[in-house]
Amino acid sequence: MHSFDEIYAIAAQRKGGAEAVEAALQRPAPAKEIRDRPDDRYLSMMTRCIFNAGFNWKVVDAMWPGFEAAFEGFDIGHCLMLHDEDFERLVSDTRIVRHGQKIRAVQENARFIASLAEEHGSAGAFFAGWPVEDYVGLLDALKKRGTRLGGNTGQYFLRFSGIDSFVLSSSVINRLIAEGVVDKPPSSKSSMAAVQTAFNAWRVQSGRSLTEISRVLAVSID
Repeated sequence: MHSFDEIYAIAAQRKGGAEAVEAALQRPAPAKEIRDRPDDRYLSMMTRCIFNAGFNWKVVDAMWPGFEAAFEGFDIGHCLMLHDEDFERLVSDTRIVRHGQKIRAVQENARFIASLAEEHGSAGAFFAGWPVEDYVGLLDALKKRGTRLGGNTGQYFLRFSGIDSFVLSSSVINRLIAEGVVDKPPSSKSSMAAVQTAFNAWRVQSGRSLTEISRVLAVSID
């Protein structure tokens, strides 16, 4: 496995220099921002990523003000109390994408957020306090405790929420394969553990966040 500096050099060569690589990087939000973000904003982002999955992101983006209105700003209490009559109304609401199972997921993920708030004080406190060295454990928690938050949906939710994260895009996976970390897209516990170990090593070598490392790996292939 190449060191982080060696992979960075590959990325710089492909992109036309270190300045171009740095311009392509994303960075995580400060822990205080993650901790202080209201619970409804996490439910909103979960919902946005769920509706984006398998759909045209531009359409969802254009309709998002309608989503916010339809779900009362994703107020946790409101979403927890949705009744069958509300779901019947929502699946006919032209302001949103009328996908029944994804609409139901709003209430189920409101329960998830409420449980995090009960256990940790807020969802933000839960996310801010999770150890970055066990990011795959956070992905597993989203999959097991949330609804429709497995795979790339959970990864994009964390990335768009500013939480330190890697996204297993095709480019990142191709770099991991080239480095001998995995031999195919990771899905098993053992392969995800191997990915975490590699990212932890690059993090120690570079002093950079998982988010930055993930982007460097991606642009070393793109």
